[in-house]
Order: sequence, then C-alpha cells, then structure tokens
Amino acid sequence: MFLTGEGFPPPLAESGGCRVFQFHSDSGEGMMTQYDLFPGVFLMYNDFHMEGYDSVFCTAEDLLCIDYCRQGRMEYQSGPDTFSYVEAGDMKLDRRLEHRGHFTFPLAHYHGLTIGFVLPQAEQALREWVREFPVDLSRLQKKFCSGRHPKVIHRASSTDHIFQELYAVPEQIKLPYFRIKVLELLLYLNALELGRETEKPYFYKSQVEKVKAAHRLLTEDLERHYTIAELSERFSIPATALKECFKSIYGQPINTYMRCFRMDQAGLLLRQEVQTSVAEIAGLVGYDSASKFAAAFREVKGKTPLEYRREGQ
Repeated sequence: MFLTGEGFPPPLAESGGCRVFQFHSDSGEGMMTQYDLFPGVFLMYNDFHMEGYDSVFCTAEDLLCIDYCRQGRMEYQSGPDTFSYVEAGDMKLDRRLEHRGHFTFPLAHYHGLTIGFVLPQAEQALREWVREFPVDLSRLQKKFCSGRHPKVIHRASSTDHIFQELYAVPEQIKLPYFRIKVLELLLYLNALELGRETEKPYFYKSQVEKVKAAHRLLTEDLERHYTIAELSERFSIPATALKECFKSIYGQPINTYMRCFRMDQAGLLLRQEVQTSVAEIAGLVGYDSASKFAAAFREVKGKTPLEYRREGQ
C-alpha cells in the first residue's frame, strides 16, 4: 500500500515496503521516503531543499495525516484567503482535502515526518494487530479535522520525543519500532485536550504578499538598509502587522533575519571569492566598517571572517 492519488509521482525506488519519491521545481528538489507499517498506515520522511513547488495531488481516499516539522518552515492555507506557518516542533493534522496548489518553504528547506492513515483500512488493521486498542481513528479525525483546512498544534512538546526518536533507529528494528511509536502518538492525541493556546496566528493573503515583496527588496540589494518605517510606508502595511507577519513567515524579527542573511551571504563570498578582501565583502553586504562587519560575523558564525575563509580552503 502507498499513498495514491492524481498528481503523486511514481516511486523513484521501491524495495520491501519502502518507497522513495522525488520532486523537482525551479528552485530545487525534494525527497520523500515512505514505509508501510500496517495495512492503511504509513510513515514518511520528508526532505525538501526548495523554495516551493506546485502540487496537483488529489485523492479519493479518506485520510488522516499527521505532519511534524523538524526543521524549516512551511506555509499552508488556514482558511479562505488566509495563511499560517508550520515551524520546527509543530504538528499539522489534516485530511489532504486542500493539498492542491503552491506550497511554499520560506527558508528554502523543510524537514519532517508524515504519519498517514487510510480509513477504514487502517482502523481494521489496528483492531487486528492490537487487541482492545482504545483509539478510534474516525473519532480522532473528527476531533482534529472537522473542517477542510489543517489543524496545527504549536510546539506540542509532549510529542517531540516521539518524532525525534524516529530519526535514530537501528536498521534491524525499524519497522516494529515505527509501529510502536505510531501507537504511542495515537494514544497521546486521543487524550489531548485542545485549547486556544495551540492555535497559530493567521495572515491575509494581501499581507503575506506585501511582506514577501518587502523580503525580496531587503535581500536583493544588501548594500542598502531599510527601516521598518520605510518598509511600512513603501508597501502600505502597518508596522506592527509587517513585523508580526515577517516573523511568522521567516521565523525571526526583520533585523535579526537580515543580520543572519547578510552573514550567510558574506560566508559564501569569503569562500568563493578568495581574491576579494574582507573590507570589500563587508561593503557588499551592507557594512561601511570592516571592524563592525568582523564583529557581527564572529557573533553570528562563531569565527572571524579570516578564520572562516581559511577553514573553507
């Protein structure tokens, strides 16, 4: 059994209940590695190194899918004309009813897990494999997925160990261990009481578009510095909304994000443009003082620019 539907690619490789799928876009590629656990139950490792891709996936299966973000961020539609963001430590539950369209990874990478259940096949399998298992998958689906859009549980620390332990499993016990962890997760979700503190903030499409335009402006010309007030006026968005939306999309306040972005770009230049001086690179990423640049670089990277350059040679 594997997740089927219109728009899902054929496996790149397949062996013994394990399949590898590959995705491509103009900005990079992604890999999914899927394991069959029970009839109608699968575990999938997701690793994407791209800014986004266009999904045409559509399935007739009655699904419950649980996504866990380990690293990176993912944009999802949280309602009509609104968007929210999954970040590291978040769980997203849905039925894959809104899985067509453009998926965005604002940090150009996303790593995580998907645990999927095909109802009623999975319900029957769990009854046969585990006697008196107290979790009703249909009831769980209604609890978390009453609408068409995903339900996100923000930083559910009680489940972190379940997902993290799935990344350090000896080969010889993989499948039985996967099964135990999935049952553990179901028991936890069955007992979880949902509160408003689990809800993610959402932003309107118009806000998201303005903030992404501001991001392009900020990152395309690193020699220029913009204040929050300048960005707010230029893109006709209140400063508070600009700051809140930017942090949700990109995971950091604007100034912190841009400082790290400048140092990342400087790091690339230090190693790729070995004939370019540190002072010149400082200017290219927006610093008019080589000493201030060196101090900022060391604070972010933990090394001086020259140490960083030497390590890359």
